[in-house]
Amino acid sequence: MASEFMTEDFLLQTETARILYHEYAEKMPIYDYHCHLPAEQIANDHQFDNLTQIWLYGDHYKWRAMRANGIAEKYITGDAGDYEKFEKWAATVPYCLRNPLYHWTHLELKRYFGISELLNAETARQIYETCSELLRTPEFTVRNLMRKMNVKLVCTTEEPLDNLQHHKKIRADGFEIAVHAAWRPDKAMAVEDVSALNMWIDKLSEAADMEVNDYTSYLEALRKRHDYFHQNSCRLSDHGLETAYADTFTESEIKAIFNKIRGGKQLDVLEQTKFKSAMMIEFAIMDYDCGWVQQLHLGALRNTNTTMLAAAGADCGFDSIGDFEIAKPLGRFLDRLNSINKLPKTILYNLNPGDNEVVATMVGNFQRCPAPGKMQFGSAWWFLDQKDGIEKQINALSALGLLSRFVGMLTDSRSFLSYPRHEYFRRILCNTLGNDVETGEVPNDMKLLAAMVEGICFNNAKDYFPMEMGSAI
Repeated sequence: MASEFMTEDFLLQTETARILYHEYAEKMPIYDYHCHLPAEQIANDHQFDNLTQIWLYGDHYKWRAMRANGIAEKYITGDAGDYEKFEKWAATVPYCLRNPLYHWTHLELKRYFGISELLNAETARQIYETCSELLRTPEFTVRNLMRKMNVKLVCTTEEPLDNLQHHKKIRADGFEIAVHAAWRPDKAMAVEDVSALNMWIDKLSEAADMEVNDYTSYLEALRKRHDYFHQNSCRLSDHGLETAYADTFTESEIKAIFNKIRGGKQLDVLEQTKFKSAMMIEFAIMDYDCGWVQQLHLGALRNTNTTMLAAAGADCGFDSIGDFEIAKPLGRFLDRLNSINKLPKTILYNLNPGDNEVVATMVGNFQRCPAPGKMQFGSAWWFLDQKDGIEKQINALSALGLLSRFVGMLTDSRSFLSYPRHEYFRRILCNTLGNDVETGEVPNDMKLLAAMVEGICFNNAKDYFPMEMGSAI
């Protein structure tokens, strides 16, 4: 007899899994230490007018599915009306069976709006109108959506030029959910486009209120911005990289390369990697000196469809998993920092599942007392944050490290409706442990298992990160 879809025991195959989830994991708050939520919308307690605005604007996961379903671009990133876009998404949903979007879509409808009906072309109008009407009520402002999901902390991702005015307003308002910035300095080492980098450096000079005329002053300006973020409660950095950068270089070489950049001259490949290697060391030292955690997101092959990049822009769904060399440069990068005693707490995320065991073993090389789990194998990321990818990350970490010390899940999302991804992860985690109990691979010791689950869901992150919590904790 077929099981019902998405019951309260969704993904929980054993009695032990159900106990672990319903009695322990489900009640834990959410600590979302990496996301791309717009801080401005939190600061202004933004209210969305309809379901398309909160669900489809900026969601490249859905956009990719719609393109695969033959939907014209005008209904994706184009100028079609909001309901027209939603209608095309609804018609795509039935074709998403076995894609995580099918699960996420219906989890979000159920958790936020109390809708258990399946979304398709026939139900689109009713679901759209019901959800949009709710979104226009006071209970569905973005701050109330966060409260509804029991969120206690989020870290948004901001570049060094950001004045953090929205974060200041959030704190000044006394919002009980902690909202911190995470420092994302990728543009400071984007040497592939020297013209764009020079324009960015000019803006940095203005933001730091100092002249940037050489490499030394460049680092000084960046440190001033890093200090500014620190003064405004930032305790976390984030880098989006194809791979780690760990070329050998001399200070004189980097100074000469910077002068070449400021002279508007394009760099060769070796000069690019040397400059990035130097910058990554400097950024890590800044983080260490301030007691921050650094995050490295490794392995994305971005903007592969140049025609659509020109038409729609970056971050519109034309990226994929890359197959870059990871192990050697990553080992050299971490070792260089460790050898000068400047290796900060670090979280490593890989996009290629073939690198799971590489990353899981690499973090083990640099663990150090007194911080439990100082080096973290980050949660399954982007294309991997689905059932199979989450299970593989959990299994690799379990086999080669300490799953019990894992800091858990994050949304990595631009949407305020993405918090059920934490639920999705928690159900998969509890099911994995429940299956191990059933097969006798781990003891049926509920006290031991409950502490592990509660740690991974919330407590480990709360203890690991140096950010201050909101007043609700």
